[in-house]
Amino acid sequence: MSGVPEVEVDSAASAEAHAEAHEPPQHAADPDTATVDHAAQGDPDATTADHEEEPVPSIEELLTQRDGYLSDLQRVTAEFANYRRKAAERQQETVAMAAAGIVEKVLPVLDAADAAVGQGAHDVAPIRDALFAALEKEGLARLDTPGALFDPNCHEAVVHEPGEGEAVIAEVLRAGYQWNNRVLRPAMVKVRG
Repeated sequence: MSGVPEVEVDSAASAEAHAEAHEPPQHAADPDTATVDHAAQGDPDATTADHEEEPVPSIEELLTQRDGYLSDLQRVTAEFANYRRKAAERQQETVAMAAAGIVEKVLPVLDAADAAVGQGAHDVAPIRDALFAALEKEGLARLDTPGALFDPNCHEAVVHEPGEGEAVIAEVLRAGYQWNNRVLRPAMVKVRG
């Protein structure tokens, strides 16, 4: 035998102690003061003040609600498409205005080249023509056609001489230009008629 003393365990006493430790608490005997949570015990019919059941909507109500959401979605989608279209148009207008501003700053160079060619400096003509050709590809057009009808939107009459019939351009004193169908500078002209 080893030096450890043997201890006898009373199995009946230990079973009783174990049962008392795991026994559920007893409720009060008075039914008026006893509170029983049927919902916690799994009773499906039990309702508490915290969890009231919501009524189930009918099929018609659900279809009406669905149709309302669909019309809202379609309206918002259409509004967004319009916004994108208008934003793209504004962006194109801004780019066109910026380009027109740059071209307006180049017009004095074309005027100087025209004046130089008019004074006999014919070696400036190829530079003037190359500059105008490059700008013409992007949308620049001259408004200086002698013999054309006078248009106050495109021409500025500084001299008028008498004549018969409608007013026509007799002489261009300074070239006018338009950029993508927008007049940048009207042509200064002599008008006859």
